[in-house]
Amino acid sequence: MKKESIPPFFATLKAANPMPVTELQYTSVFELLAAVLLSAQATDISVNKATRKLFPLAGTPQKILGLGIDGLEQHIKTIGLYRSKARHLMQACRMLVELHQGQVPRSREALEALPGVGRKTANVVLNSAFGEPTVAVDTHIFRVGNRTGLAPGKTPRDVETQLMKRVPEEYLVDAHHWLILHGRYVCVARKPLCWQCAVAPWCDYRPKTVPPAARKQAI
Repeated sequence: MKKESIPPFFATLKAANPMPVTELQYTSVFELLAAVLLSAQATDISVNKATRKLFPLAGTPQKILGLGIDGLEQHIKTIGLYRSKARHLMQACRMLVELHQGQVPRSREALEALPGVGRKTANVVLNSAFGEPTVAVDTHIFRVGNRTGLAPGKTPRDVETQLMKRVPEEYLVDAHHWLILHGRYVCVARKPLCWQCAVAPWCDYRPKTVPPAARKQAI
């Protein structure tokens, strides 16, 4: 993607969704951290289904610890890899209580020191909770960055580095959400919906896909 194409690319995404937010449901910074930790290799829908019951009962590190590992597992057993996630969340809650007075730290170093929290999770918390201009590169953003030519890279970190360099400052805080949603609903993995894509004019992907009806007429 040419440098001059990037501003209109993001201006179009912004016009369609001026205030993008994560689809994970939460009411506090800790709930966001817990939800993102639980969302690894799972859908936001499955996480929200579990946390709608979990968070009203145990929405703080102290209350999660009070559930015990067995109690926590019972609440999140519908989420993939729930046993390891329960263990990581319990360990993270213990560290939050012992080292941070039960509060979620605002530094990347402290966040990534928590069990089950890697760079992507830390970026989500820093961005969504604290408004930091970070980009958490998941499978959707990795695909969109490479497919469109916006931020080509062989690894998620490569794509993140390119995005931080190429996305105009005025769009950087919200870029994470726009790109995830675009990858989730339009620039999908198997066959992107190019005929529905508002940013197709600036995208390097070729050849653009066409609607199923148009393919049938061509045959």
